Amino acid sequence: MTVSGDSSFAARYGPWAVIAGASEGIGAALADQLGALGLNVVLIARNAALLDEVAAGVRERHGVQTRAVAQDLTAADAATAIAGATDGLDVGLLVYNAGASDRTTPFLHNDIDYSLHQVALDCIAPMALARHFGPPMCDRGRGGIVIVASLACLAGSATLAVYSAVKAFQHTFAEGLWAELRPHGVDVCCTPLGMTYTPALARMGVEYDPQTQMLSEDVAAEIIANVGNGPTYVVGEHNRAVAEQVWTVDRRTLVEMISAASTQFAESRKH
Repeated sequence: MTVSGDSSFAARYGPWAVIAGASEGIGAALADQLGALGLNVVLIARNAALLDEVAAGVRERHGVQTRAVAQDLTAADAATAIAGATDGLDVGLLVYNAGASDRTTPFLHNDIDYSLHQVALDCIAPMALARHFGPPMCDRGRGGIVIVASLACLAGSATLAVYSAVKAFQHTFAEGLWAELRPHGVDVCCTPLGMTYTPALARMGVEYDPQTQMLSEDVAAEIIANVGNGPTYVVGEHNRAVAEQVWTVDRRTLVEMISAASTQFAESRKH
């Protein structure tokens, strides 16, 4: 699956896109495909060398501007640092793609610092970046926020207790943002993924299996094509079939119902 040029996409979500977790795999593919659509891209990750390589490739292939920001997203000052690095840029799209798990072990076998690191990466950082980039999008009446989650959000799981929990946070947070920002013309979408064949997976010695794994380029293309199809869009036909077995109620209807009830309650508290 590939993404071809589309001026309407750039008009709605440009001129700049910020991609957190962009040094390789899905993030790098997103950067390349957004560049092909004419968006300038800010790439964020810890590995400066990889970021510079991705940024140079996007710039050379597509003639767009790129900016590489080497930043640990779990740092307490991450949002402040990113705000400074993007000051003056007209950011119309935020894609939070960071937050993969590098282990599957019982919660009690991990140091608490490891679990808190997951919370910082998957909960605090995307929330802080959405808070920073969201208001200007609302003021302009256009834009998009994408949180790339995982099918681990469907339910808690042994050996993934914290990971499934933080992914559930991302999912529910994105749905709430969708309900709040949609009236302002800003699209929000959570895009849960299944198994994706990335360089990180290859380094773990896992071989590519087309029956159970998607390629990064295909995942990126499907995400980009569905920015406006929130609040939740599960990436991959097989993954959607799995999710549908768990979610028996249409997610949009469910979010609208809960949002209406909570809004009514909030309004009643004012009187």
